[in-house]
Amino acid sequence: MKGVYVFLAEGFEEIEALATVDVLRRGGIDVKTVSLVKDRTVPGAHGIPVTADLNRKEFNRLGDKEIAGPEDVMIFPGGMPGTRNLAMDSELMELMIAHNEAGGTVAAICAAPGLVVSQLPDLKGKRFTCYTGFEDAPKAKGGIHTGEPAVTDGNLITGRGPGCAIRFALEIVRKLKGAETADKVRDGLLV
Repeated sequence: MKGVYVFLAEGFEEIEALATVDVLRRGGIDVKTVSLVKDRTVPGAHGIPVTADLNRKEFNRLGDKEIAGPEDVMIFPGGMPGTRNLAMDSELMELMIAHNEAGGTVAAICAAPGLVVSQLPDLKGKRFTCYTGFEDAPKAKGGIHTGEPAVTDGNLITGRGPGCAIRFALEIVRKLKGAETADKVRDGLLV
């Protein structure tokens, strides 16, 4: 799967999704949001409806069969029940596994490292962070929990929670556009 996409399931954490999209676009990254509900409008965990760039049917029609590389990113925000809804979407989880195996980047924040990323077959030696209480499943797959605000380890980027969303997004910018661009965006945000 080529491109950079944020997947929005009903009950997603609004700060984590929207701050990430905002920071990436400030960094010049063509990121698209994808609704996993019937239409483009997805209700967030705190009752904020967000209109996605693509609905699932439009995303599926892209039909991109090119092999993903590190510059292609699948992004999973946390929030409840949003993260659980992402994890229960077998088609999306199969796509994530294939994307990861092809060398694509997976980025997840809050509960998503615990419920979504943990569905990857092997996390042996991979450093990660997540919301407190969601570290057991990735650790069981060999992941190393750090508790840091944001962590990049190869093609895996993870963030701890809502208050770390900007740092998480800046890690994605750093991976895709380099330190200079990430620092410029960070400075513009006064963080």
